[in-house]
Amino acid sequence: MAGTPRIAVVTYDPRGEEHKDRDLPVLVRALREAGADAVAVPWDEPDVDWAAFDLALIRSTWDYSWRAEEFTAWAERCGEATRLANPLGVVKWNADKRYLGQLAEAGVPVVPTRYFAPGDPLDLPADREFVVKPASGAGARYAARYPAGERDAAVRQAERMHREGFTVMVQPYLSSIDTHGERALQFFGGRLLHAGVKGAVLAPGTPYDADKVAHPDLRPWEPTAAELAVAEKALAAVPGDAELLYARVDLVTGPDGEPCVMELELIEPNLFLHLHPDSVPRVVDAVLAVVG
Repeated sequence: MAGTPRIAVVTYDPRGEEHKDRDLPVLVRALREAGADAVAVPWDEPDVDWAAFDLALIRSTWDYSWRAEEFTAWAERCGEATRLANPLGVVKWNADKRYLGQLAEAGVPVVPTRYFAPGDPLDLPADREFVVKPASGAGARYAARYPAGERDAAVRQAERMHREGFTVMVQPYLSSIDTHGERALQFFGGRLLHAGVKGAVLAPGTPYDADKVAHPDLRPWEPTAAELAVAEKALAAVPGDAELLYARVDLVTGPDGEPCVMELELIEPNLFLHLHPDSVPRVVDAVLAVVG
């Protein structure tokens, strides 16, 4: 590409509050220092000429899951105007956590998940601790952990989610999360970038609509060979000829003691660059390679 590449680092509008993306200023500054014309732009900012950018790099559009149709419509417009990363097809597929069922069908070990769309009768476990959350969500919003046999509160949560148009997910709560945490393997430019581990997000008795700390006790992690293999298998199962610039694979330890996929984050995963400053140059190089 001739000239200076123009890159929109796409984020959310904090609407007067402190911005929660600690990586945003770091990434924008690093891209500028590398010679790009980079600017942070909220995805829903009106009258943005997305065609004026060589790349729209989705980073922290963390309010998208509550405005899924609006966000998808934006991604379609943006993808028509310029290069979008990750691509539109990936964004649409990953916005609905029913993708976990598709991964399971492809042989990827995942946390067992059942889905209940609005109007479906709800079937809750009576013999084990379980989690209820929406199929479109982020940051543990509308997610709660219930003891075995607890039905009334879980039904009230599901009924509210159904009224708001959400498909309900029900999963067993894996007790290994309390002891081994949840591992997040970050990929950028098709290669492992770094990894981290965090503590349990869902505490017993915490209401589903309470604010939660999405990444408690986060610290760097060296992934095992088994974790890396599962993460790579999950990424290989993404449908189509997907060109993934970035990805985060969240893993937990299953009942068999082996890693399994909790979530596959392909839209706006937090990269935790503040924990891994040495990764910043690799991220910048991969981004510039897309527009170069």
